[in-house]
Amino acid sequence: MLRFMKLFQKLIAAPAIISLASGLAVNAAEINSTDLSDYSRTNNLVSLDNFKSDSLFPGDWAYDSLKDLTNSPRFNGDSVTRLEAAAELNNLIAGGEGLMNGAQIDRLSDELGSELAIMKGRVDGLEARVNGIEAGSFTETTTMKGKAKFQIGGVSGPASVGSKTVNEAVSGYYFWEIDLNTSFTGEDNLNVEIETGNAADKKKILNAATITDFTKKSGDELKVSDLNYTFPLGGWSITLGDSLDASKQFTGACDYGNTVDSLSDCGTGNSIAVGGDQTISAGYDMDNGFSFGLGISADDGEDSTKGMFTAAGEDIYALNVAYSGDNYGLAIAYADVDVATYWGINASYSPDGFPTISGGYEFGDPDTGNDTTQFAVGLSSDLGPGEITIGMGTNGAITDGEEELYAYDLSYTYKFNDGMSFTPFAFIVESPAGTDDITGVGAELGFKF
Repeated sequence: MLRFMKLFQKLIAAPAIISLASGLAVNAAEINSTDLSDYSRTNNLVSLDNFKSDSLFPGDWAYDSLKDLTNSPRFNGDSVTRLEAAAELNNLIAGGEGLMNGAQIDRLSDELGSELAIMKGRVDGLEARVNGIEAGSFTETTTMKGKAKFQIGGVSGPASVGSKTVNEAVSGYYFWEIDLNTSFTGEDNLNVEIETGNAADKKKILNAATITDFTKKSGDELKVSDLNYTFPLGGWSITLGDSLDASKQFTGACDYGNTVDSLSDCGTGNSIAVGGDQTISAGYDMDNGFSFGLGISADDGEDSTKGMFTAAGEDIYALNVAYSGDNYGLAIAYADVDVATYWGINASYSPDGFPTISGGYEFGDPDTGNDTTQFAVGLSSDLGPGEITIGMGTNGAITDGEEELYAYDLSYTYKFNDGMSFTPFAFIVESPAGTDDITGVGAELGFKF
């Protein structure tokens, strides 16, 4: 019993190295007599003055004992450092074999006690440094994903369309975004999006970047573009936040990846993809293909003359229902955007051996003026190593009684891998009668990480 108590005390002296000993390889050059002398000056280490050598050789009782007990290939007739021998001893103790060879283990622990202490001190120091790094590092519950893309393109057309100048010069732009997601309960998510880009002002300029809505205008400055929090509540998924679409939790059925911005969301951008500012959006999935959504949004309150949910502000109230089948989907939404109401429907169908067909239609009823309508339809299909998409639709909402203008686009996306893609594109956007249509070509290089 005394023997095992003594062994237990020695085990306490080096607990941190037991799990690491199997992977520890120490070079004799790393531990020289100067190092050992420095360690020997500490009060809690056994003096090394009586050690005959920094290494063990075949014929030494400790070498032969460890060779017999461990069957380790380290004892192959070559000398080993005392620290290497101590590592093998701890492997033996950690595996429990030491309890069956108490006398030999007891003697070996006495012989290699200083090395055990040296190793313990080093491992404790490493653990302290790792803990310090972990304490100051990014939280384990936060993940990051991002994207960067570049576009070069040019257009040909009239000098201007309405109040917008048509810039025929070939232009290059970039966009960069990171998306940070943090969970606190395992079921919730705090989302922060940070972005920057150098696109032109789409309210003033018509060029490849603004017609395709390549990026938001941010003047080469980093900005928080979205901040929201999602959590479960009674079977619903609730999202609330700033710069958030009221349709955040809506389910759409459009599978058409448009190039021209006015064809986005299959022409249902005011209903199924309605925007927002300060928003609460909720979604409910019935697990049978049906899903429901609702959203409420208001001005952010920065303008003291308007505020949130006031008569002067622009508030949004929206509802959505959708059904998703094996190879088709259908979505319907209603939105009251304060100055108008919209009904939108979009759908997609993927028949075997045929391109995916997507389309949408939206009807608008403004508080003043005539009704509006818009639609978009598109085909997408694998072609060779990439995917081709072609679509057309109204160039935005068309007011009843006014000239109908259309837009057409074509693109081909080739993925180098999961993180890189290259997309050449072309489009035609009709202009009012008497002016030339705008035609454009370009390409985008995208990265996801």
